[in-house]
Amino acid sequence: MKTPPIRYALRPLDPAAHRFEVTCTVPAPAPDGQRLALPAWIPGSYLIRDFARHIVAIRACAVAAGRPSRPLDLVKLDKHTWQAPPLRTGEALTVTCEIYAWDLSVRGAHLDDTHAFFNGTSVFLRALGHEAAPCLVDLQPPAGARYAGWRVATALEPARGEPGAARLHGFGCYRAADYDELIDHPVEMGEFTLARFSACGVPHEIAITGVHDCDTARLCADLRRVCEWQIRLFGEPAPMRRYVFLVTAVGEGYGGLEHRASTALLCARDDLPHSGMRGLPERYRTFLGLCSHEYFHTWHVKRIKPAAFIPYDLDAENHTELLWLFEGFTSYYDDLALLRSGVIGLADWLALTAKTIANVQRGPGRLRQTLAESSFDAWSKYYRPDENTPNAVVSYYAKGALVALALDLTLRAGTRGRVSLDDAMRALWEGHGKTGRGVGDDTLRTLAEALSGLPLRRFFQDAVHGTRDLPLARLLRPFGIRLHWTGSGSPDLGVKTASEHGEIRLATVYDGGPAQAAGLSAGDRLVALDGLRVTAASLDSLLARRRPGQTVRLHAFRRDELREFSVTLAPPLRDTVRLEAAARANALRRHWLGG
Repeated sequence: MKTPPIRYALRPLDPAAHRFEVTCTVPAPAPDGQRLALPAWIPGSYLIRDFARHIVAIRACAVAAGRPSRPLDLVKLDKHTWQAPPLRTGEALTVTCEIYAWDLSVRGAHLDDTHAFFNGTSVFLRALGHEAAPCLVDLQPPAGARYAGWRVATALEPARGEPGAARLHGFGCYRAADYDELIDHPVEMGEFTLARFSACGVPHEIAITGVHDCDTARLCADLRRVCEWQIRLFGEPAPMRRYVFLVTAVGEGYGGLEHRASTALLCARDDLPHSGMRGLPERYRTFLGLCSHEYFHTWHVKRIKPAAFIPYDLDAENHTELLWLFEGFTSYYDDLALLRSGVIGLADWLALTAKTIANVQRGPGRLRQTLAESSFDAWSKYYRPDENTPNAVVSYYAKGALVALALDLTLRAGTRGRVSLDDAMRALWEGHGKTGRGVGDDTLRTLAEALSGLPLRRFFQDAVHGTRDLPLARLLRPFGIRLHWTGSGSPDLGVKTASEHGEIRLATVYDGGPAQAAGLSAGDRLVALDGLRVTAASLDSLLARRRPGQTVRLHAFRRDELREFSVTLAPPLRDTVRLEAAARANALRRHWLGG
């Protein structure tokens, strides 16, 4: 017997007040009273966000013969779950929510008179017990002539054959196979710029919202190269029929969130290429890296998944020790894809990799927290940073990328180029992405050992479950790449600073550094050094005149109290990395990075 679909309808009820109206109709509600819930988090962003807090009104009614028959009282069971009373035989249940949408990010929902954007986790109630049922969603435009030019960008498929089925980019009815698919397709509505390209025969679209002067032809050409390289890495055909980049351009902003056939991106409009732009400016290169990162997730985390994510528990944290594999390895491949596809050159890639190495090395937290711990604690630590985070936490993105680099080098050198990390990624795709089997904590190690014949238990113990620094200089040497550490030359205070209206605030005081030994704390505002006023512009020059081992007097405000500290300066940090490649590439490097 065919399962009847759960039906949704969404319309921007009041753009000026930032409110959507969303209805959910359950044709065969649970006999003892249907329960409905809104997700507490969105897959890909590992923090409880409690989207139900944005529901400003909720009501329910019974539906008979396709029409509302009587109102119903809902009982709220917890912060995001409601229960309807038992219904009469043949009655359906409709629940209507008004949802406040003023979160201009890739994770939530945003509505004003210029556009509408939402993730399904922010707006679509889940009918508990019916998660596997097909879903139909009627996307409706706001009322009024001023919105006549609005259209729709989404990777959701139009519900062909259904009454009111949408046409591509039009309002109307769309379909999803189940609730999981429904919430994995963000939607943009408005008067956006739409550009198209094809990658390995798959239609791709870029929908850009916001004021911009993007050279869409340049963007399409560059993204096509990156997308085709990634599709060919895992093997054709691509796992999606159509792909959509949903880009919101603002004055300043940065972020991305992956989905199975699309990605939501937030960028500064200056990150986009413009007509007549020469070369590859850093901001545009960074944006292409973001696009590459989220696109790689099409395979790696959306289909190759940790076992803990199968299925997602949308009501609570889903702990896994594997985010280093899914985010960190994706961070390794995002820039590598730019290089191998020819979008950037070797010098650019070496500079990006050197920056990642330096960023990891600067954080004392790398000596305290393992990658497995960092992954598991993402919900409570990584996504809730504070002034002590650099002392206590290592990034599973950045160090995870370095582990991917180290493993790739180990496999390539140990097998004389016969096996690489590429082979392991393809094996994960074949054995887990295509089959839906979850990836376990030891899956990658056993798979890489089987492919290469190398013993890798010690590698993974040190890299993932230990806190030793990775021996990257040694691993890079057989590939003709030298790693050099340099520094600024100025004595070190042992702090990270932030500038506020010309004043200097200590954002972090590093463990074991001179400032911590002297009693300075995060939040202190520096006033003077040896009796001279300290500003954001003058601190570096004042320190450059001092010597390591010299004691200086620092005056700082802690709250509203003026304090004096004696700080003995440490030697300059060697915290900058330079990677130098031999002019002539050997066979290992050519196979890895090209000529």
